[in-house]
Amino acid sequence: MQPDGELRDDGIHVGGDARQRFYDSRGYGRPRDGNAISLTPLEAAHLLFRGDLGAVTVDGEDLGFEAFFVHAAAVQDRFAVRFLVYADLRDRGFYLSPTREGWPGHDRQAGTDADFIVYERGESPPSGGIAHRLRVVGERESILAAGLAGTTLAVVDEESDITYFETAAIDPAGGTDYDAPQGITGVLLADRVVVWDAPTDLYDRGFYGRPLSGRAATLDGALQLSLLEAAYLAGTGSLRLTETLALSEPVGEGGTHGGVIGDDDGSAAAAIRGRGRAVEGEKFDRRRRVYRDLRDRDIVPKTGFKFGADFRTYLDVETVEDLPHSEHLVRVIEPDHAFVPRELSLDVRLAGGVRKRMVFALTDASSIDYLSVDRLTP
Repeated sequence: MQPDGELRDDGIHVGGDARQRFYDSRGYGRPRDGNAISLTPLEAAHLLFRGDLGAVTVDGEDLGFEAFFVHAAAVQDRFAVRFLVYADLRDRGFYLSPTREGWPGHDRQAGTDADFIVYERGESPPSGGIAHRLRVVGERESILAAGLAGTTLAVVDEESDITYFETAAIDPAGGTDYDAPQGITGVLLADRVVVWDAPTDLYDRGFYGRPLSGRAATLDGALQLSLLEAAYLAGTGSLRLTETLALSEPVGEGGTHGGVIGDDDGSAAAAIRGRGRAVEGEKFDRRRRVYRDLRDRDIVPKTGFKFGADFRTYLDVETVEDLPHSEHLVRVIEPDHAFVPRELSLDVRLAGGVRKRMVFALTDASSIDYLSVDRLTP
């Protein structure tokens, strides 16, 4: 005969040999006096679902699984989606502790906004090794990027399928050993810079720009630089401008006037920054900061347009002829960015499909934090 539980202020009380039966052997609940335990409603629902509890008494009425599930879903936020994830991970052989005050694992969530502590296979609460600090999200909820690192996401879609994502703060570093020479000159056009006589190694070794070439080309050494590449080279003193294209119309979103758009110092870097802001608005500055940071880390960032990202990155470039596979796709976002789970799933799926890792650069005026997100099969 299966034991019953009773809803009390501090959880569902189960007496008899409940400690040995549920806590010691399978990690459910928390010990109380004698052999009794308290369960969270989620744990009680799972034991009812498995047939390991007979019923739970609520306000004098004995409820089976269906009635108790409906009761719990009515009084607890997101109960249904959390139950789906809890049951799935239990079926996969994991012990879980709800991050509820007083329950095992609550003091080990390390500041993350987690729903469960998931222990390593074969280990149990309260002191087992932690495999995941798990947060459950419905597909229509939003997820703040800030503070997400170190949390495993379980996204439950409208058909109750579960997709797991692992997040981590990373500190990327590359091995590209190249410093651009001084004395490069270029012409600032509407949304790029052309260098007519670029040093050969600027492209071949530094992987800057794209050669202006073709079968019938009569030019040798002409290179088109993106505004981000040009801004970086101008900022290091390698590039100066010999001419700028005067614009009579706005160039894009945020464009306001023509002519050379720059800061008061009139430098090449200022002119390129100003043109970038006219073309792209304030996002240009965020992308420029990330581009500069990646280059300073000896990583080569190139456009990620074909993949719907800001950059694809190469960690170790020796020559373009022997170019390695790019490792990351990088999207530049603000720290207060809120992901829509569908957006996150699309980015991560696309990155995995082209054998890259999805990285988000959380960028403001003073800091850049890199967040990687990967699909996970627990």
